[in-house]
Amino acid sequence: MDDNDIIRLYWDRDDRAIRATAEKYGHYCGSIARNILNNEQDAEECVNDTYLRAWNTMPDRWPEHLPPFLGRITRNLSFNRYRRGHAEKRGGGEMALVLEELAGCVSGPDSAEETLDRQELVRAVNAFVRGLPAEKRRMFIRRYWYADSVADIAGDRGVPQGTVSKALERMRKRLRAYLTERGFEI
Repeated sequence: MDDNDIIRLYWDRDDRAIRATAEKYGHYCGSIARNILNNEQDAEECVNDTYLRAWNTMPDRWPEHLPPFLGRITRNLSFNRYRRGHAEKRGGGEMALVLEELAGCVSGPDSAEETLDRQELVRAVNAFVRGLPAEKRRMFIRRYWYADSVADIAGDRGVPQGTVSKALERMRKRLRAYLTERGFEI
């Protein structure tokens, strides 16, 4: 079943939409949630919540591309669950490492003014990522969007982990400089 057929099922309020989504994108959403949460049960719950959120969202909005639409829902739900689970202390896993790595480039908003600047920051980071060469862009997105481990990225690329770590470090430095040049306080 193609994506437009799946979306049409959501719009028609047909229960088969969830089954079709699970069959086609369950693994994709599950890998995003597992990378962030490092817990199978929590990941499964987030994926199920993704289907519910998609069910509730689709009649209001026809997604242009279904995979990123579902991926964004899964990622946001997983981050929210991660924050709730780690509110008092930081746990182990890839997510803690990913957040720590990016802390020097992008920090969370602390005030109302910073919250208003958040969209500008998002646009700047997106422009930076779009400007990266394709292979580096894939590496950056895998690490900082999907929270893939350095080992997994290196294994898929057939390079040593140190090569990936160093490339990510250089990209973070470039991102920091890029944002600083554009007036963002880091």
